[in-house]
Amino acid sequence: MRKDKPKVLDEVWDDDRVRSFLGKTVPAQSGIPFPGDPDFHVLRHAYQSMRAEDFSRFLAFYTAEGRDVRARDGHGRTLAEVIASHAKAAPFVELLNAH
Repeated sequence: MRKDKPKVLDEVWDDDRVRSFLGKTVPAQSGIPFPGDPDFHVLRHAYQSMRAEDFSRFLAFYTAEGRDVRARDGHGRTLAEVIASHAKAAPFVELLNAH
């Protein structure tokens, strides 16, 4: 068994770190194209990595670049639709719907 990473609390998320998620690229999967919009992949990665307050700042940078908060995955769903049933996703869904 592998050891889990220790949980980090009160981690600092400055603007440079938040902006760094804008450069996230879709992983290459043996030449298979990513199903869905690459903007969806960027949003999902930010959602999975950030607290709601950091995600809010991320969305401001993201939309300033003209990127789409309603980007869809390979099944035609937006991130808000995908995460709506997640236990702690309500603030993220509100942020996505506000943009």
